[in-house]
Amino acid sequence: MISKGSIEAEISKALTQWEKDYLGRGSVSVKSDILRNMIIVTLRGILTPAEYSLCETKEGMISIKRMRSDLIESGIEGLKEIILNITGEEVKSFHTDISTRDGERVMVFKLYSDYENKFTT
Repeated sequence: MISKGSIEAEISKALTQWEKDYLGRGSVSVKSDILRNMIIVTLRGILTPAEYSLCETKEGMISIKRMRSDLIESGIEGLKEIILNITGEEVKSFHTDISTRDGERVMVFKLYSDYENKFTT
């Protein structure tokens, strides 16, 4: 039987590769956690130095958030496929936000079932 930790590590590795392939660069670090019916992924170091400069104004911050959100949303099918291939579970919904202050993105994949329960039984 595969452990929860190894699935979390596999998700982190796959999302890092997706970032490199789809966005052209990866984050500095990725951590995935399985919690009940959610897979919570924290990506650190995703903003470029130019994006940090733009974020110094409110307009720039909103622009970066919108652009980064649109980029992720345009690749959502690939992200859902990654989760399905690794876990065998379909994604019910997807939520994400980015902190323009520290360059951290959080992704939440909500699944149809309590995936964490498969590791505790």
